[in-house]
Amino acid sequence: MEYRQGSRPLRADAARNVEKIITAARECFHEQGPEVPLQLIAETAQVGPATLFRNFADKEALVLAVISRQLRIHVDPVVEIALAEPDACAALMHVIESIVQVAAEESALLDALVGRRGVLTTISGNIIEALGLLLGRAQAQGTVRGDVSAEDVIRIVAMLIGSVDTIERGTDAWRRPVALIEDSLRPAAAVRPLPPQTSVPSLALPLG
Repeated sequence: MEYRQGSRPLRADAARNVEKIITAARECFHEQGPEVPLQLIAETAQVGPATLFRNFADKEALVLAVISRQLRIHVDPVVEIALAEPDACAALMHVIESIVQVAAEESALLDALVGRRGVLTTISGNIIEALGLLLGRAQAQGTVRGDVSAEDVIRIVAMLIGSVDTIERGTDAWRRPVALIEDSLRPAAAVRPLPPQTSVPSLALPLG
């Protein structure tokens, strides 16, 4: 997995340190909770505090890096399979489900964030692109209502990530709100026009 500093890929030794820090952070947040000291994370990763702070300005930056890695590991493969699925609506929901599952499994990390908006910035461009592409395909197949936009899908993902706070940890209860959302996207649910569309603020994300 490639790590970068600005536009440049990190040297191999620096990239190894970043991977060690991210792995240690995930372990510490799950075991100690959101108040875990960064010093303990550095000790667990067997790196100096200076190395940690050189790569991560604060706890939130570190949390977002952990979530970003988990999304790449668990969602990117789902995207690849989904893009080849003939049923675009099912494929779209598989990608959304995989994102929400990561959020549910990493709820200990989410507790360390002030808000949830930052989590959206960890969703890579290829995932966002795939959501937009699958939405378009599903609408062309007539399996998703035609007035849903790519921006709507981003907001739906944000809402579902937020719903993780209300769900008992270690369960798959997150599947219920996902199922409700899937039903709401179906053409049969389009019983009234949607209110006017506005853009998603503060997110420099390609929306397809």
